Amino acid sequence: MENTDFPAIAEKLSKPLQILITTHTNPDGDAIGSSLALSTYLKKRGHTVHVMAPDLFPDFLAWMPGHEDILFFSVHREECEKVIARADMIIAADYNNFSRLNDAAPMVRQSTAVKVLIDHHLFASDEFDLKISISKISSTSELVYNFIEAMGDLHLLDKAIGECIYTGIITDTGSLSYSCNYVRTYLIVAELIRLGVDGEHLHRLIYDTYSESRLRLLGYSISDQLVVLPDLHTAFITLSKEDLLKFNHQIGDTEGVVNYALSIKDINLAALFMERDGIVKVSFRSKGDFSVDVLAREHFNGGGHRNAAGANCHTTLEETVAKFREILPSYLSKLKSVYS
Repeated sequence: MENTDFPAIAEKLSKPLQILITTHTNPDGDAIGSSLALSTYLKKRGHTVHVMAPDLFPDFLAWMPGHEDILFFSVHREECEKVIARADMIIAADYNNFSRLNDAAPMVRQSTAVKVLIDHHLFASDEFDLKISISKISSTSELVYNFIEAMGDLHLLDKAIGECIYTGIITDTGSLSYSCNYVRTYLIVAELIRLGVDGEHLHRLIYDTYSESRLRLLGYSISDQLVVLPDLHTAFITLSKEDLLKFNHQIGDTEGVVNYALSIKDINLAALFMERDGIVKVSFRSKGDFSVDVLAREHFNGGGHRNAAGANCHTTLEETVAKFREILPSYLSKLKSVYS
């Protein structure tokens, strides 16, 4: 279901507010890009704005305009609690349930601030007062562009906002390789380039900043930990906490690893199982019509998009992988015909 409460949100923003923009745990390029773009725009509108994430983001995003002002609940808890308490409006960017805020969730839920959702994931929670929720759009960053346009404020777009929106679109579509079959996405990218965004330069900042240990972890993941099940059109990679420690794992080092498993010919479902922080973090990817969102929801209490979803499991790494392998045969007919 799509929600576009643009008029009601515009009315709320007609006077200066204390606004807190929040995004999800383990924030990615779209989470940070959409939050920072929205923050810069709303400051231009005369609002007092803070951005808060539950925990740190990957180093390869540390160049983004405004990143130094982000508050992390895991690091700046006291300051975050004060900002939450003062907020007139709390915006959820790139997630659709306050549970994605981890330890910050209870205080945000208890806040009397107007709670606004701006997101492109499926199945938005009912805990928001106002929603801009459109799942067919490539990224929350593209949705932020649409929001600024709907507010009649495209003249407020500048290079800094453009770089943040561009980063969100590019990272959430795999450099325009999926979730990008909409003409408007390309028209927006073209407009961002017109604003002065240097796509080649941003690509280098985002993708050409691997540490040696990250590259070696990628090699190990593919050469030693990749399991291919050709009869089930599935491949997956497992990384234990010992593996991550061996390669000095840093936040963001496994970004995109699951896509290598999906790149194998005739493989239509891929998964990455990673043991971290007392849980097993699972990333699912798929091709065509096979919905990993449904798979994640039905079996792992997760969710996301049709071709990209995830889950956090509180079983052991071995138990989580065993469950995944056990359910695969029931999906065989769908995995055979993903483009039907």
